[in-house]
Amino acid sequence: MHNQELYLILHNIRSAYNVGSIFRTANGAGVTKIFLCGISPTPPTHEVVGAPTASVGAENKVAKTALGAEKSIPWEYHKQTWKLLHKLKSKNEKLKIVALEQMPKSKNIFEFKPEFPLALLVGNEISGLNKKILSYTDKIIEIPMHGQKESLNVAVATGIALYKLIEKNP
Repeated sequence: MHNQELYLILHNIRSAYNVGSIFRTANGAGVTKIFLCGISPTPPTHEVVGAPTASVGAENKVAKTALGAEKSIPWEYHKQTWKLLHKLKSKNEKLKIVALEQMPKSKNIFEFKPEFPLALLVGNEISGLNKKILSYTDKIIEIPMHGQKESLNVAVATGIALYKLIEKNP
């Protein structure tokens, strides 16, 4: 487990299987806390006030792919991502919010030097992150694509990004 504060923010992730897979990877990478936002499904719980009413099936899908990681990594649900980002920045001005998004001004993740504490923000599988959400970020990074596809699965991309961010911070 690395010794830096590393947070993960999931914005409108549609697939419960992706969320569960991200929980498992985040646990392995030593993520401090996961913030689930918008339509992102949550793990099974009866304690999340204001969380979207997920079907039992969606909660079970998160748990199925998380394989217990959802019970050992702290997480919170927030309806509006931008409000969470504003709150996090106001509570800790040293926190760097870094978005994983393909844009003209994105920096290659393999050339990016992270500063901690850091929150990695990943977006919806199809639409990504909008301009309002991106306006709260300090940096935007991307994983370079060398094949014909324009993007990776969000859970795979999140895993690559998390391990790259902690690579030099054991």
